[in-house]
Amino acid sequence: MPGPAMPGSSDLSDLVHTVASRARDAAYVAVGLGVLGLQRAQVQRQELARRSAEMDQRLADLRAGLGAGGQQLGEWLDTTVQFLESSFEPLEQQLPPQARELAEKARTQLSALGTQLRQVVAPGD
Repeated sequence: MPGPAMPGSSDLSDLVHTVASRARDAAYVAVGLGVLGLQRAQVQRQELARRSAEMDQRLADLRAGLGAGGQQLGEWLDTTVQFLESSFEPLEQQLPPQARELAEKARTQLSALGTQLRQVVAPGD
């Protein structure tokens, strides 16, 4: 048989029940916020992955365009150097020996410059 109720024990029971109820509600809110935060992080991760894939494609397109442009520039440079060499060769033959020597040095330097430029614009070739 239960003993006589102590004065205020009902108040203590109500207080414990209220605290437990609020703690449970706080736990539910914390779990709900955690789930929402996780979902938001997943959405942002997917968006970053999509943007990264787009950036990778743009970079690949840029590399391909630069490679093609470099190859065209290299071909143009080869043609230009050949044209200049063939145009100046007959003139060099008419120069005095010292001037001819200087012209040959200039042509050699021009050829070296052309080689360097080709390496810059089309390093894989």
